[in-house]
Amino acid sequence: MKRKPDILWVLVVLFSLGVVTTGYTQSLMADRADHQVSIFGRKPG
Repeated sequence: MKRKPDILWVLVVLFSLGVVTTGYTQSLMADRADHQVSIFGRKPG
């Protein structure tokens, strides 16, 4: 009975890390997309 809480804690930690990393990568991708759009938008034609 001692290993079940350990497995639950490991799953909780992995799930929280996954949520944090996905949110971080989404914010990075959004920032990069904004920068690319601004750079290409301000490019002299």
